[in-house]
Parts: sequence; structure tokens; C-alpha cells
Amino acid sequence: MYSTILIATDGSELANKALDQGCELAKRFNAAVTIVTVTEPATVVGAGYAAAAGVGYSPIPELIEAQKAQAETVLTEAKARAGAAGVNATTKLVEGVYPADGIVQVADEIGANLIVMASHGRRGLGRLLLGSQTNNVLAQTKIPVLVTR
Repeated sequence: MYSTILIATDGSELANKALDQGCELAKRFNAAVTIVTVTEPATVVGAGYAAAAGVGYSPIPELIEAQKAQAETVLTEAKARAGAAGVNATTKLVEGVYPADGIVQVADEIGANLIVMASHGRRGLGRLLLGSQTNNVLAQTKIPVLVTR
């Protein structure tokens, strides 16, 4: 039924539950697995720093490197977790885009026929302003999405 599964992770406990569920499905259907994590654009965070601090220094390059290092750690740990579950997964890091966009992009690139991801329920004003990345994936793709809790 599913031959190519994309599992999205940010390394959180909830995302690890999605990873476990995706690996279980992959074993059941003998499906290829790609694990993806996405680093958000750093310019939003660092853009106003120099103006606010009154200096010509921008922390953006360091922020990008820190994001990349953290994302690579997340992927290494996720691949090891998948391996321990008996799944040989590939990993993909998408840098500098919003998570939903990166997830849908990779799903399209690999021809995924299932996306597995956690529900990251934002609450209050943050949800109204930013929305849920899971909701954004659901809105952007025609691929089935398994949302875990």
C-alpha cells in the first residue's frame, strides 16, 4: 500500500512517536523511508539585531550554523532510532525554509505516498498568528498524511 514514506521530525518526544509509527508502517509494507528535518529562515530572527544593538555585527551566520548542527544531530539520532527498529532510512536536511514547505518539497521530490508527522498543537495567540506546521502540510499536499499524537 505504501512504498515510500516520508517521516518529518524535529527531534522532540512527540516527533519520536511519529518516527516510531512511521517505522512500524515501513516494516509492515516493506517501504523505503526518508526522514526529514527543516531549519527555518534565520533572517527573521537575526535581522533586527544589528539595528537594535547599534552595531554592524549580524548573528545570522552563527545562527545558521547552529541550526544546521542541531538539525544534523536530530537526523543522526532519528536514523539510529529507525535502524534500531529494523528500518534502513535515508535522511534529508532542508535549510532556510518553513517546515511545512520543506516537508512537502521533499515528499514531492522522493515520490512519497505517505507523510508521517506529529501534531504540534500550538495554543492561544501563537496558533492564530503562526498556525500549525501540520495544518500547513495538510493544506499543501495531496499525499496522505498520518498525524500522530
